Amino acid sequence: GERQSHRLRRRAPLPSLSFSVFFSSDLRSPFSSFSLPSSASLRPRCSGIGGGARPPPLRVFMYDLPRRFNLGMLDRGGHWEGRFPPWPKTSGLKKQHSVEYWMMASLMPGGSGEGAEAVRVLDGDEADAFFVPFFSSLSFNTHGHNMTDPDTEIDRQLQIDLLDILKKSKYWERSAGRDHVIPMHHPNAFRFLRDQVNASILVVADFGRYPRNLAFLGKDVVAPYVHVVDSYLEDAPPDPFESRPTLLFFRGRTVRKDEGIVRSKLAKILKDYDDVLYEDSFATGEGIKASSQGMRSSKFCLHPAGDTPSSCRLFDAIVSHCVPVIVSDRIELPFEDEIDYSEFSLFFSVEEALRPGYMVGQLRQTQKERWTLMWRRLKNISHHYEFQHPTREEDAVNMMWRQIRHKLPAVNLAVHRNRRLKIPDWWSQKR
Repeated sequence: GERQSHRLRRRAPLPSLSFSVFFSSDLRSPFSSFSLPSSASLRPRCSGIGGGARPPPLRVFMYDLPRRFNLGMLDRGGHWEGRFPPWPKTSGLKKQHSVEYWMMASLMPGGSGEGAEAVRVLDGDEADAFFVPFFSSLSFNTHGHNMTDPDTEIDRQLQIDLLDILKKSKYWERSAGRDHVIPMHHPNAFRFLRDQVNASILVVADFGRYPRNLAFLGKDVVAPYVHVVDSYLEDAPPDPFESRPTLLFFRGRTVRKDEGIVRSKLAKILKDYDDVLYEDSFATGEGIKASSQGMRSSKFCLHPAGDTPSSCRLFDAIVSHCVPVIVSDRIELPFEDEIDYSEFSLFFSVEEALRPGYMVGQLRQTQKERWTLMWRRLKNISHHYEFQHPTREEDAVNMMWRQIRHKLPAVNLAVHRNRRLKIPDWWSQKR
């Protein structure tokens, strides 16, 4: 097969698998349908530093929090008491920030499949990392979405109560929370007490809403959005280039804040091109179906910034095998120490994208051979962005746990130094 240039260790191909949806009281039952692409489109395993033998799974202690911090927000009627509820099909856009749910699911009985990068341990003294299963994104969307309504106080109180639990934990105390993993994927998640967990490993979508003393790439993990369109599992036309007649596609909200104001400017620049489809729309059920069809029939999919530098649209494009065109001066991308996005994406600065005729001209000059190579690479890496239960080797959750492992050496260094230093951070006082 084609040789890939971002350093992934080759493994024996996996067979094509599928499983159906069913629910029972057995925690080991799958609760999400998913079909893997054919073995020919699967990437070899991403290698660690030096490409050596695979390390044993990360040992993770998960706090046993009351259900109001997590599953209670999904199962408000108590129908799944004592069982792990499926992610609701009617959740709408809440799904895109459900990273916290899938991470918790991977640590539940039956949640880890072949190639698991993390396993749950019940003794914190045996753990490498500590997972805090607070659904902070869902809490914002459920309790504080309007930012001014009375329910906002529920979101605030959950954060207060969680900090009270953590600060009474000996595991939190011994590391000052540095080896604790806290999902904070929605840009407004955990918004009231963020500064009190700024030493922890945060799982974020990007760094658009965080000050530098709270979140940064050296400490935290950038996680993909959970895609809201269906994965394109039967994308095998005789001529993929000709099967996608639209040059450039965008469908979504064109009025955004902050860096996202570029969307309305792009609408004016791109409106007169016959081979460009740029539409303002809301993410309704029909809208998502239309977006999926548009992506599958387009060579390139535009990804301008939203209210923050990233948005779910990039990951919808990846699983639709539509070559992403990323317009952002400040975006950070998931798994970038292992995946080279330049192999299957095009990047434009905001200034370049707003230069009349420039971006479309560059896309039109992209040769068929180059585009086809990028399309093939998209198919080969798209399984890294799938969230599923049980997990599968190198899917999104396993990739995230591996990213967390990469952060732990610096965590351990800080913890060990702080145990013996008489003058903390003495070098900052050196003249």
